[in-house]
Amino acid sequence: MANSRWKSALLLPVFIPAVSVMTLLVLGTLANPELAGEFFSSVLAKITKDFGWFYMLAVAMFLVFIVVVAVSKWGRIKLGPDHGEAEYSFLTWFAMLFSAGYGIALLFFGVSEPVLHYSSPPMGAAETVDAAKQAMQISYFHWGFHIWAIYGLVGLVLAYFSFRHGLPLSMRSTLYPLIGDKIHGPAGHAVDTFAILGTMFGIATTLGLSVIQINTGLNYLWPEIAINSLVQIGIIFFITLLAIASVVAGLDKGIKRLSVLNMSLVVFLLAVVFFFGPTVHILETFLQNTGSYLNSIVERTFNLQAYSRSDWIGNWTLFIFGWTIAWAPFVGLFIAKISRGRTIRQFVFGVMFVPTIFTFFWFSVFGDTALNLIMNEGKSMLIDDVQADQAIALFKMYEYLFVDMPFLGSVMSFVTVILIMTFFVTSSDSGSLVIDSLASGGVSETPAWQRVFWASAEGVIAAVLLLAGGLAALQTAAIASALPFAIIMIIAAVGMWRALVIEGHQYDSLKSHTKLHRRGVHAGANYWKKRLEGILDFPSQTKVSDFIRGTGKDCLEQVKKELESQQWTAEVAIEEDPTRVVLTVDRDEIDFYYEIRLRGYIRPEFALAPRQPKESEYFRAEVFLRQGGQSYDVYGFEAADIINDVLNQFENYLHFRHTSPGSLPWDMAEHDEDLHTDTPTEAEDNPSPSRG
Repeated sequence: MANSRWKSALLLPVFIPAVSVMTLLVLGTLANPELAGEFFSSVLAKITKDFGWFYMLAVAMFLVFIVVVAVSKWGRIKLGPDHGEAEYSFLTWFAMLFSAGYGIALLFFGVSEPVLHYSSPPMGAAETVDAAKQAMQISYFHWGFHIWAIYGLVGLVLAYFSFRHGLPLSMRSTLYPLIGDKIHGPAGHAVDTFAILGTMFGIATTLGLSVIQINTGLNYLWPEIAINSLVQIGIIFFITLLAIASVVAGLDKGIKRLSVLNMSLVVFLLAVVFFFGPTVHILETFLQNTGSYLNSIVERTFNLQAYSRSDWIGNWTLFIFGWTIAWAPFVGLFIAKISRGRTIRQFVFGVMFVPTIFTFFWFSVFGDTALNLIMNEGKSMLIDDVQADQAIALFKMYEYLFVDMPFLGSVMSFVTVILIMTFFVTSSDSGSLVIDSLASGGVSETPAWQRVFWASAEGVIAAVLLLAGGLAALQTAAIASALPFAIIMIIAAVGMWRALVIEGHQYDSLKSHTKLHRRGVHAGANYWKKRLEGILDFPSQTKVSDFIRGTGKDCLEQVKKELESQQWTAEVAIEEDPTRVVLTVDRDEIDFYYEIRLRGYIRPEFALAPRQPKESEYFRAEVFLRQGGQSYDVYGFEAADIINDVLNQFENYLHFRHTSPGSLPWDMAEHDEDLHTDTPTEAEDNPSPSRG
């Protein structure tokens, strides 16, 4: 056991290049921080000038792609097998998406961005009503649908390829439709390496912004605490130790408890500012700004300031989009993990709308409250405060809003500092898990020392970037690391499109024509009596299990024997827990699978005998194919009808393989295991299905 806790799960062709790049960055920056700062500035200018158009076009493509997929016929496809159920209820799932919608970005930019755009708009006169409207529209644009399209695309492709097709929960899996098993070679290693670097620099940027704001908040509360790099590095060291302690204590418990604390603190801050601030004004601006955002979304998406070139777009739009792309593997993996069993349509609209609406409301509460203080209450000094130091914006807004209640302002500032710290810890802790999984080829269970290593590396890189130029270096790291990953995301979208096209053909060919599979194909004139008996029959587990082991197995054995006489390779296997009998056909690219499986359900009240407990169950012998459960019952079928059903499905499958423009030779080993993990009784999660 001791050896298993320490045995490395690292994939060296991914780990070594990633760590080498990080080491060179750290050593080079420590050797000459000033030169490193100049280098970062020149790289930022170069990327902004030459690749700004690519970032904007890529983000627009991501948004269009996932919306089109969601509203198309592909939207009905589940992120998992067809019979799979969502792991979380709608309310729980939405709550988790809600919690993913906020973080250090909202705390850092919720006040500072609207105020800075109001005082220095990219176009038009400053400090006017039009400037205020423009400031909020820009803030909405930077943190609206585009951000969640980036996160959503990564989460969607990871969930689809992992849960639907049994591939590793890793970025390399997104290339499978394009390069097949080569994802396990150099190409796959390169993709995961870039994903690690992007995630690492994205997390380092977040940690860097966090520590700047923590330092500023501590100085605001206790002026004797200076604002300098030494204090900030000390804060990074302290909170990285907390993150490491969380890793060692247990990731699930640590993250879950901190997430509950985060949500409580966020709701507290939001509620206090909403009710003590200009409540009616906030509601009015929320509606108006949302409408303006929707009205101008296309124009802003493709606005690169081509006719009035300035540093604004690099310092704002490209930085935020680049930072988000770099952060996408982490957030995308989190979203994917909680979305198993959802349809693509549910996933996209949940991910796009829930966090976006919350984000808009957050900016209305904090941003419009700050603008109201400046425009209507004479607190114009807030502009000077924010221009001097972005990190102090939120604390100064508290001071001016609660000028008659300074104690409440201090409480709000203290709670904000605590919240930033908990976000810091959860980001580092969860980020370490994601990077460790990528560096281990998608393996989720890895030794704790590996996560400790990555948590430490995140803290070191954040500290080094702060030494090399503070916010400018953080911006450069985020935008530069996002460039290769944006290309990977485009390739991943192409791979998913190809997979969805093929799955669409498969659905058309393999869809279950229920009437062909029902009883009575070979029945006589009195079949209706037998059918009525079957409708009113809710058999026990023993009866259905015996039927599967007997009639079901005999039928599949007959089909197997006839296939073998036609020189086809076939196999029949019977298993328990749950009882199931499986026919597999393997010839060249043909990989057909037909299973009859025991499944339990709650017996409907109208079928209960007197004094029978309400939790009584009945069982069905359901058909499963490669893509999952088909939701129809063959219990009581005559042998000829079961054989007829097998041949119908086999014929449909051969038709699909013949007419499909391409095929995906998925490695089904893991997927098969996934499909078969249902317990014999699913009564708690499934209503009583039709007995027709």
